[in-house]
Amino acid sequence: MAASETRQTEDLPIGGQAVIEGVMMRADNRIVTAVRTSDGQIVVHEQVHEPWSRRLGVHRVPVLRGAIAFLEMMVIGLRTLNLSADVAMQTERRERGLPPTSESSGWKDRAALAATLVFSLCFGVGVFFFLPLAAAQATGATKGALEFNLVAGAVRMTILIGYMWGIGHWSDIRRVFEYHGAEHKSIFTMEAGADLTVEEARGFGRLHPRCGTSFLLIVVLLSIFVFAVVDTAFVDVFGHAQSLIERFLTHMSVLPLISGMSFELLKLSGRKRNHPVTRVLIKPGLWLQRITTKEPADDQIEVALVALRVALGQETAVKYASWAEWRRSLAVDTDLPAAGSLS
Repeated sequence: MAASETRQTEDLPIGGQAVIEGVMMRADNRIVTAVRTSDGQIVVHEQVHEPWSRRLGVHRVPVLRGAIAFLEMMVIGLRTLNLSADVAMQTERRERGLPPTSESSGWKDRAALAATLVFSLCFGVGVFFFLPLAAAQATGATKGALEFNLVAGAVRMTILIGYMWGIGHWSDIRRVFEYHGAEHKSIFTMEAGADLTVEEARGFGRLHPRCGTSFLLIVVLLSIFVFAVVDTAFVDVFGHAQSLIERFLTHMSVLPLISGMSFELLKLSGRKRNHPVTRVLIKPGLWLQRITTKEPADDQIEVALVALRVALGQETAVKYASWAEWRRSLAVDTDLPAAGSLS
C-alpha cells in the first residue's frame, strides 16, 4: 500500500457517484454532475437539492434517515446517469451535424424515471433476494433459520461479486469504474485538506471506506442475521415453517430496516476509519472495491475535481436558465459551453 493511501483523513459530509464519462458530487444542498465530452470539454450540471430526510424532519433519526437516504440516492443516481447519457447523445449529434433533440416534457421525464426505478428495483429484488432464497430452499437447507440464511447469503454474495466482476469486463463499464476511482481520490484529497488539484489527488488511494460498494456488502452480511431473527420470529408467531413466498415477503418487509442500519454502519465506519479495529472491519468492503474502482487517468481526475469544486462552491459553472437552453446553445456555439442548471 502506498504511503499516500495510509494518510489519515477526516470524514466529511460529501459523497459522489461515477456516471457515463463523468462524476456526480453531492454536498449538503447541491448536486453537481461533471461530464467529459468527446471533444475534451467538461459540461457541468448544477442542481440545488434539499435532502429528503431534512424535508421530512427525520435527518436526526437513526436508521429511518438511512432508509430514506438509500431510496433518495437511487433516484438521484438514475437521474444523473440519464443526464450523462443525454450529454453523450447531444454532443454526438453535434459532431454528426445534427440539431440537438428537443427537451421532453417534465411529466414524461418523471414518468420515465419512475418506470426505470421500478424496473431496477424489481430486477434487483428478483436477482439478489428471491433467487438466493429459491437456491437455498433447493439445497434443502431448511433445518434452521440461521443455516438457511447463511446459504442464501452465500448465494447472494456470489451473485453480487460475479455480477460486478462480469460487467467490469465491458469497456464502457470499466470507464465508469475508472471515474469511480477518480471520485474517491478527489474526496480523499478534500478530506485530507489538500489542494483540489490533479497533482494532489493523483497520490491518494481509490478505495474509500464510505462507498456504495461497501454499503452493498454490509447489506448482504447484515441481512443474514436480521433475516434469521425474522424467520425464527415467524415460526414462533404462526407456528409453522415459511413457504418460499412467505419467506420472501417477510424478508422484503424488513429490507428498509436493513438498508437503514447499513447506512448507519457505513457512516460510522467513515467517521472511525482511523481506529485500528475499524481498519480491520472495513477491509472486506475495500477488497470488493478493487472490482468496482480502477485507477483513473489524469483527465478523469480533473472531471471529478471540477464536480467537487463546484459542489463546494469553490468554482462556478456557466449558468443557463434550463437544460433545454444548454441544448440549444450546442447548435450555435463554436466551443461547447459548460452548463449549469438550477431547474
